[in-house]
Amino acid sequence: MQTRKEFLKNTAAAAIGLAAAPSFAFARKAAPAFTISLAEWSLHTQLFAKQISNLDFPRVCREKFGIGVAEYVNQFFKDKANDTKYLADLLQRCKDNGVKNHLIMIDGEGELGSVDKTARDTAVENHYKWVDAATYLGCATIRVNAAGKGSREEVAKAATEGLIKLGEFAGKSGINVIVENHGGFSSDGGWLSGVLKGTGRKNIGALPDFGNFCITRNADHSCKEEYDRYQGTKELMPYAKGVSAKSLDFDEAGNCVETDYNKMLKILKDANFNGYVGIEYEGSKIGEEEGIIKTKALLEKTAKAVGYKIS
Repeated sequence: MQTRKEFLKNTAAAAIGLAAAPSFAFARKAAPAFTISLAEWSLHTQLFAKQISNLDFPRVCREKFGIGVAEYVNQFFKDKANDTKYLADLLQRCKDNGVKNHLIMIDGEGELGSVDKTARDTAVENHYKWVDAATYLGCATIRVNAAGKGSREEVAKAATEGLIKLGEFAGKSGINVIVENHGGFSSDGGWLSGVLKGTGRKNIGALPDFGNFCITRNADHSCKEEYDRYQGTKELMPYAKGVSAKSLDFDEAGNCVETDYNKMLKILKDANFNGYVGIEYEGSKIGEEEGIIKTKALLEKTAKAVGYKIS
């Protein structure tokens, strides 16, 4: 039987061992890992053609692509934000298919960066119903746009104010408000990161999109002025609460033609990003389903190549 003296001696020895442990056990930082999600816009052709509906999306995520996290687009259930019967049906389909809801992408609700305060406030309030819908569906986030007309400085100031007001409302429900680089000033990584920093709110962040760095376009919609996508992604990663893995075209080896995924995933890994990376296939040379499958395979291959875990 251990005596009290022996017990105290052993306890002291253990304490010394623990004191020496921090550099070995407690200071070790877990390697970053991301989770693959699916952006509903990847299937926009089928959705607009009524071949599938928004209610089908959870099943399609799981059955066709083996993906368990959904990112919705409000355009595909625009009149259902306040329809709890519809939302309950959608939520049940998620549960039936083992799919988690991550975010809702919001478009068409007004300019959060409008220099006209009345128009800006209306736009902010138009988003409230989507905060409520996101809450009901168990999402953590809504994605918005920081659009507005005016000078670079005027729109930055207006967008900051609009986001703060929306962020305050969303914060009451624990919802994040994230801004995508989505054309105009928002596709300038320096401009958008400055706006996000200016809000000073933890529930306001970014959704860096690998491909949306075109600031201005020509009459034929070709890009006239483009921001460096790698620099822009680096600037937005400190605020990222999600990432959009945009893809348009692939070479024979299955690599994305317009974006170097190795370079992008290294940027994400270096930023210690541990969130969702949403597949957003937007090409036309192959079918939507094939594009999604190729993008998923590319993410998996590239993650392995750069030593970035997928959870």
